[in-house]
Amino acid sequence: MIRLTAISRQVSRGWAVRGLASSAGHLPNSKSPIVAKLNFFNSVTGSDELIPTYRVLDGVGNPIEGAEIPEINEQYARKLYEHMQLLPTLDNILYSVQRQGKISFYMTAHGEEATIIGSAAALENDDEVLGQYREMGVLLWRGFGLNNVMAQCFGNEEDTSGKGRQMPVHFGSTKHHFHTISSPLATQIPQAAGVAYSLRRTPDRRDRSIAACYFGEGAASEGDFHAGLLLASTIPAPALYIARNNGFAISTPSTEQFYGDGIASRGPGYGIDTVRVDGNDVLAVLGAVREARRRCLEQGRAVLVEAMTYRVGHHSTSDDSFAYRARSEVEDRKRVDNPIARFRLFMESQGWWNAEAEEELKTRLKADVMTAFKRAESLKRAELGELFTDVYGGEQPWNIKEQREELAGLLRKYGEAWEPWKNELKKFKNSGKDLLNQ
Repeated sequence: MIRLTAISRQVSRGWAVRGLASSAGHLPNSKSPIVAKLNFFNSVTGSDELIPTYRVLDGVGNPIEGAEIPEINEQYARKLYEHMQLLPTLDNILYSVQRQGKISFYMTAHGEEATIIGSAAALENDDEVLGQYREMGVLLWRGFGLNNVMAQCFGNEEDTSGKGRQMPVHFGSTKHHFHTISSPLATQIPQAAGVAYSLRRTPDRRDRSIAACYFGEGAASEGDFHAGLLLASTIPAPALYIARNNGFAISTPSTEQFYGDGIASRGPGYGIDTVRVDGNDVLAVLGAVREARRRCLEQGRAVLVEAMTYRVGHHSTSDDSFAYRARSEVEDRKRVDNPIARFRLFMESQGWWNAEAEEELKTRLKADVMTAFKRAESLKRAELGELFTDVYGGEQPWNIKEQREELAGLLRKYGEAWEPWKNELKKFKNSGKDLLNQ
């Protein structure tokens, strides 16, 4: 005890000499100060306040006091608005097409147009994007085109995403730096850390490209979320994580998904810059993601953006959301906080938009979508043999060859003899003859 007391006095005198007499020191491997008062906390703000949400436009399109409007002109604003309107035009038609049995599945982006288009506009076109399944607008912003959208949803011979072998809305495009979407939740989050790390190690891209990863707040309940953010924050890697907090993970409301202050509260735990933004305000999303992207490049590490929005549509064509939420709730949100209406009111206040322009745009977009739809519907599926290509790089392995030969044998046996098979084969380019003639 005497020896320890003497040591403590010597240490205290050492601190006093260094001007740290009021400090109790630090623990090894930590910058955390020592305190004598027991104090529990449950907020990342350092007080009882919740994390704030960044907003530029109020609900009726007026800039809020003190807000800094991102640098945009009339032409750019019109481009933003046109793409925001294109999403529901596509969604309405393809949702109906699925209900008619012409495609197998579909997912809409109703209510999340500002989050998707605002973030797409803030990225560079060669930033690598890893989406979940509501990010079709990112591809459209980059020039993917309506014909490619329809080809993927119909799985026809022009499908560049996966030659008709993927579910609808599982897009992918090497040309547009958009990694193919996977169905399982959150798999793209740790993958984004790896992609970002690869960019950081590529000399001609480390100073200009990031990996942007989209996911819903439900995906943030998966272990991959934590693994991805931990990886991207410690490697480190320039991965921009964009959480679409739309209030529901299929049928589970956010109130039942987490107890803490949303997804943004998790960012500081991984030591990464974090911001929460009004996801129904396209200008706020544009400004926040621009700054988040800049920080990614400057710091070379992850940044987290939580966009607060509301999923107006059903989760997918396999879901009836009115089984777990009131129809009146959805109608209220569509009317009171519509991201498209909010931005339209802003544009009108700037003299950039009017009722005539609105009518012309809606008529043109619907005609363009219908033209692409009719064209895609008339095309056949890819050759049946494409089922076995691109599975592995290099020479085709024995098991794929074996499966191909087995299917060819079944076609020879039943393809012309069984009516269901005959009808199905007619839907493929060359009616399966590429396999029969191998």
